[in-house]
Amino acid sequence: MGNATVNATGTATLGNRNKTVAIVGAAVGFVLFLAIALLPSLVYGGYAGLLLAGGIFGTPVPATLAARGLVGFGMVLAVMAAASVFTVAGAASASFLAHLAPKAQPEPQKAAVHAK
Repeated sequence: MGNATVNATGTATLGNRNKTVAIVGAAVGFVLFLAIALLPSLVYGGYAGLLLAGGIFGTPVPATLAARGLVGFGMVLAVMAAASVFTVAGAASASFLAHLAPKAQPEPQKAAVHAK
């Protein structure tokens, strides 16, 4: 199981180091989401909500509270989905890199003992 330990209930848990690395990776992924994908997810989510409202209420979509609610729901759903993908991808890639980092370091040279 690697760094996993077994707690009192018998389930395996990650060590604190791996958990911290995953949380930092998730934070980096969320910051990347804010910088790269927030605006596109709002736009495409609004478009999907507008298509949904057009399918339910007909086109042109009336400016009712229900239609606006569907558009807002589409926007919120798209933002949450994109943020989830970026956050999970950041945590997974950080954990993967932390797993590979010890293997990339060269082994320390053993001191040669010279007998006189």
